[in-house]
Parts: sequence; structure tokens; C-alpha cells
Amino acid sequence: SYPPFEEPPMNVPSGFLRMACLFAPIVFMFPVSMSAEETPSGKTVRLLTIGNSFSQNATQFLGDLAKSTGDSLVLRGANVGGASLELHWSKAMAFEADPMDKQGRYVTGKSLKEELEGGLWDVVTIQQASVKSHDVSTYRPFAKQLADYVRRHAPGTTLMIHQTWAYRVDSPRFRVTMPKEGEPRSQQEMYDGLSAAYREIASELGIRRIPVGDAFFRADTNPEWGYRVDSNFVIDGAVSPALPQQTHSLHVGWRWQKESSTRQKLVMDANHASIAGEYLGACVWYELLFAKPCAETTFVPKGLASDYARFLRETAHAAVEAAK
Repeated sequence: SYPPFEEPPMNVPSGFLRMACLFAPIVFMFPVSMSAEETPSGKTVRLLTIGNSFSQNATQFLGDLAKSTGDSLVLRGANVGGASLELHWSKAMAFEADPMDKQGRYVTGKSLKEELEGGLWDVVTIQQASVKSHDVSTYRPFAKQLADYVRRHAPGTTLMIHQTWAYRVDSPRFRVTMPKEGEPRSQQEMYDGLSAAYREIASELGIRRIPVGDAFFRADTNPEWGYRVDSNFVIDGAVSPALPQQTHSLHVGWRWQKESSTRQKLVMDANHASIAGEYLGACVWYELLFAKPCAETTFVPKGLASDYARFLRETAHAAVEAAK
């Protein structure tokens, strides 16, 4: 079991394998750059994310989008499962206090300082843990401390903040009978809180916001393309492989999880992005990092309908334009 509303590991089929061991300090490295011969006139962006599984979700297809327009991405992620701004700052301070302290290093053996100084990064991003994203008090003082640390050890890089998304409308988080004070009671409340918090912190730090959360909420609430809960499916007593209708879900949602050779359990992941959500997030990142409309891209993930993919690209563009 996991703490309430924490981001659990995604034990899902291969189509959704996006992360592993989310509750251990993990650094993902995804070099997806193309050679200069393959991109004679393209743009190369070197990106370091300081975040968690949501960073990986949102950049999953970013390299593919870049490649489709002749550009190139080098992506490295200092991502710890479920990590908050505070956790990353504590790791940085542990290294400063004692370079031999394992708490100050990621599983690659590198500290955040070493990651920053060793990459010649064009862009570095930070983000808050999604479970805390609605509460602006949890960003302080750690967002500024991390921002100053990035600027000190990677001068000249562009620092951005990745605005994460609200959980799916039918998340267990929103079904608590007596939520704690300040805890969002709906997707709308979670989005309103995180949207205000990210805007405020971005303004304080003087950096640009990557409005993935805005794009998610636009898509989720769209009257034609938004996700709708399947009220006809009865969860209790459901038998594998039956699942509720989850068309246009931007989140992983309901899935069957193998517990033994003979038993499966129906579980819900209302937090992490589905393939559609990953594509939407990547389109937002693409527009900001490569300064091109995502409509120019030709890449569409396998299994995503072309008309829905077009809607997601249009939604990503609208969110980026509105955030200017």
C-alpha cells in the first residue's frame, strides 16, 4: 500500500511502461538526439528535468516530435518517484554538506550539482510533486532555493517550471468523505489551486511556465473530446478483462494488475498520464522548447486516432498561447 494520494508505481502492460521503482531515487537518461548529418538545419535542445514521474510522462514523446520536424533532443532526467521540490533541495544540501553522503546523489552516482555542471544544458526545469501542487506554501522556500542553485551551477541555461496536471475527475482523491482542510475535493479545485500556485511561483522566480496542467484541463473539460465517466460499469464484482469505457482519458485510469498466476486485481491510476496525456504534454513542451507550433509535427503515437491527436495538438497550442 502507499500513502494517500501518492504517485504509485505503474505496474502496467508494455504500452504503458514509462517508469520503474518510483519510490527509489531514480535518474532517467533518454538520449534521443540525431546526428548532425540527419539534421543539417535542425535545432538541438539539451534538456535536464528536475522532477519525478510526471516529468517523464510529459516528455515521453518529446524526442519523437522533435525528430519529425528535423530537430534533435538530448534529455536527461534527475527524477525521483513522487519527489517534491523539498526533496530535491534536501539532496542538493546533503551533497554540499558531505559529498560522500549517498543521500546527496542520484542512483547514477551523480549529485544535482554534478548534473548541472556536466551537461551544458539549454533548458533546466523544476516542478512540484502533484499531490502538493495545489498548495503554494509547499513551494516555498524550495522553488527559489533550487532556482538559485540551478543558476549558480548552470549559468546561461534557461530555467522553466513544469506545471503538472490535476488528477482524473473520478480519482479516489476526490471521493474522501471528510477531506483534510485545504485538500481539493474535485478536479476543478485541484486545477484551480495548482494553476494559481504555478503562476505565482513562476512570477516570483521570473521564469516561464510550461502549461501542461492548463492543456490537460482544457482537454478534459472539452464538451466533445473530454473524458466522461462510464456510469454503467460496475467496479465491484468486475471480471477481467472487462473495463469501463475510458475513451479520451488523459490518465491511465482503470486497469487489471496481475497479483498471481491465477488472480488479477482491478486498480485505478488517476494520476499518471496515458498515451494521450503524454502526447498532449509533449506537444506543450515542444512548442516552448523548439519555438514551433506543434501543428508542424507529423508524429502520432501508435494507437492514437488522427482526429483526436489533432485536437490534442490544437489544445496544446491554445494553452501555450494563453500562457504568454
